[in-house]
Amino acid sequence: ILCLVPAAAALDFKYHHTEELEEFLRGVHAAYPSLTYLHSIGRSVEGRDLWVLVLGKFPTHHKIGIPEFKYVANMHGDETVGREILLHLIDFLVTSYGRDPVITRLLNNTRIHIMPTMNPDGFEATKVPDCYYTRGRYNGNGEDLNRNFPDAFENNSASIQPETRAVMDWIKNETFVLSANLHGGALVASYTFDNGNPVTGSLKGYSRSPDDDVFIHLAKTYSSNHASMYKGTGCDNRQTFPEGITNGYSWYQLEGGMQDYNYVWGQCFEITLELSCCKYPPADQLEKFWRDNQVALIEYIKQVHLGVKGQVTDKNGNPIPNAIVEAKGRPHVCPYRTNEQGEYFLLLLPGTYVINATVPGFKSMLKTVEIPDNTGNFSALKQDFSFPEVSDQIRSRVASCPKIPLYEELARASAAVKPTVHILVLMTIMLVIFK
Repeated sequence: ILCLVPAAAALDFKYHHTEELEEFLRGVHAAYPSLTYLHSIGRSVEGRDLWVLVLGKFPTHHKIGIPEFKYVANMHGDETVGREILLHLIDFLVTSYGRDPVITRLLNNTRIHIMPTMNPDGFEATKVPDCYYTRGRYNGNGEDLNRNFPDAFENNSASIQPETRAVMDWIKNETFVLSANLHGGALVASYTFDNGNPVTGSLKGYSRSPDDDVFIHLAKTYSSNHASMYKGTGCDNRQTFPEGITNGYSWYQLEGGMQDYNYVWGQCFEITLELSCCKYPPADQLEKFWRDNQVALIEYIKQVHLGVKGQVTDKNGNPIPNAIVEAKGRPHVCPYRTNEQGEYFLLLLPGTYVINATVPGFKSMLKTVEIPDNTGNFSALKQDFSFPEVSDQIRSRVASCPKIPLYEELARASAAVKPTVHILVLMTIMLVIFK
């Protein structure tokens, strides 16, 4: 017990630079070794570690049925509030485990990954804090990391940065289901898509994903549990956000953003949380920011248990990786697939859905499910699929997933294929007539 007190008491409401941040994370892991796992997913341009603290009953590895969640902050180095409140979230979670029944159940049923800073170089480069803009926004190479990911709509010509590559590999190696990245400069919860084209509704000023209803729910969950975000007043008289949320494209078009990348290529629903009108506010305001966000941070994590989850197995009960599992009417251009354990996770609002499981080369399996709101029970509805005609000798082929650009290709294919089909049908009819 005495060992736990210094770790909890050491975290003050101030800005923690690289050495202090690392010292805090190492201290938490030392005090709670069975509840946490500390690792670096890579290094920044200037060689600083990109630390991630994992919290949960099984922190070191993925456990079947337990969804993976992540928070990422300080992607723009001069947007600092998220960096500090994630440290306080870590402190709150570890000190509440075993004492608070809700937090205990949350950590027993969720694997939570927390990255306090994705851009440590930018944070350290911000010598004079400013509410609006500093060069610390960018990484050590002067690149904006939230314009640096592959884009689903355009060829992003930006050179992939070390921090971006580390996050992309991290996403690839984990089964993330839900995520949020924390920013500053506004007060709003923004959701995908950030970019768009006529296929997704950009001509009407809104870029709609196949899971738009879920994204609206996720954004409202955070906004409504925040102390003031839900009011939608924004940061000045010119900018308002009804209910404190916005479609990213409706706010402003953004190419190469992280939240679109997560959704399209990572099978992970991510929203962007703008937490402060001032990008780098005075340290004496940090305690209020923590109080304003504390409930919302927890309620948002619970949403990882929305919808349906399960395993796809063969006739011998062996998992089938790379099987496609999607809700009917919600196809993703990059199909959502099972992981190495044959698991799938689909975030869906309560309602009736038809879930389609497909092992390439075999007949699809359809199951109708009635999905309740299970977030309070910390477990999505479980629905497994067993393919009796598939043996463990047959491994599912990796589903087709175009690289770049996805939706541009979809639009071109839609425009090109339909007339071609009509012409072929017409030619066939003409041949029959002439014969």
